[in-house]
Amino acid sequence: MTRGSPADPVGTVLVARLDNAGDVLLAGPAIRAVAARAARVVALTGPNGTAAAGLLPGVDQVIEWRAPWIDPDPVPLTPRHTDDLLSMVRDVAPDLAVILTSFHQSSLPLALLLRLAGVPRIAAVSEDYPGSLLDVRHLVDETADVPEALRMLALVRDAGFELPAGDDGALDVRRPLPPVEHLTGPPGYVVAHPGTSAPARAWPADHHARAVRDLVLGGLRVVVTGDPDEQALTARVAGAYGMDLGGVTTLHELAAVLAGAAAVVVANTGPAHLAAAVGTPVVSLFAPVVPAARWAPYQVPVTLLGDQDAPCRGTRVRVCPVAGHPCLSSVTPERVVAAVRELIAVSTPGALRHATAPALVDADDADDAAEALREGVR
Repeated sequence: MTRGSPADPVGTVLVARLDNAGDVLLAGPAIRAVAARAARVVALTGPNGTAAAGLLPGVDQVIEWRAPWIDPDPVPLTPRHTDDLLSMVRDVAPDLAVILTSFHQSSLPLALLLRLAGVPRIAAVSEDYPGSLLDVRHLVDETADVPEALRMLALVRDAGFELPAGDDGALDVRRPLPPVEHLTGPPGYVVAHPGTSAPARAWPADHHARAVRDLVLGGLRVVVTGDPDEQALTARVAGAYGMDLGGVTTLHELAAVLAGAAAVVVANTGPAHLAAAVGTPVVSLFAPVVPAARWAPYQVPVTLLGDQDAPCRGTRVRVCPVAGHPCLSSVTPERVVAAVRELIAVSTPGALRHATAPALVDADDADDAAEALREGVR
């Protein structure tokens, strides 16, 4: 990547995105646009986005701060906590800061703190009057439901940064990816990722487990992934059929696992965007608490499942307010299995040639089939 064009030089740019890993991954195209012109890019993230920022091409340094108005587990805003941020920003000494936010977040609290840290020029989206807090105030028609990655690209364009020629604006991660075949076996498996950052976005674990079983009995290998605190969930979902990698991988290794998959089954959570960043098709179990038009996996083949007109639509809740969680519980394992096979058939012609479902399988034969498939990747 060419950095800091001498014809139009920009020094250090601080790019802030203070929420979760998926949000940071979606900021990747905007960050590449900044990096194409800046000498140095420093990403400011919350603790849930730090690892993702480290994967993004164009990022030279990552600093971390928990924003009390954004973090789902907010800490009090104290003078000491504020001073921690001011000190980090002063050490970086950015010439410009770009504050990336979602439609429901305000950029102005961070803009105020960055001004106190001495940042001379700040760009952000703000519906509210920013006064002297912003030098570039980008306005967005929020009724248009623009994909999040494009929303952020529009802001940095307004601040003077364009993607370089040949960059298609898709999500991406640093290459090369680490080797993971010792964990997964050869590429071509299906990944099931049952965990989410909010319960309202989760497909029921029993549905996941049945889908894993049926995919394996249909001739496909299934790898189940999750964070260290999701190991009980991944073990339950993998059961006797899938390969349980819960808590085993770093985020960079998870990217490699996803890159080797023929398809990924995942809700609206960080690994959905990580799958998009490595170009893997996604069966997206999408709760409509936020708009799919903004947050569905970006620029990869996607099959969107879930009732997008459910009563929880647009509520942004973390816990489902509707008894029985019908927007996702109504999606059957059979529908997911069919969606996986359809998506693989379209995205990777010929990939299912040797993955044909048995006509009838009794319980003993099912266990034998699962064990045989697992043995094939050990």
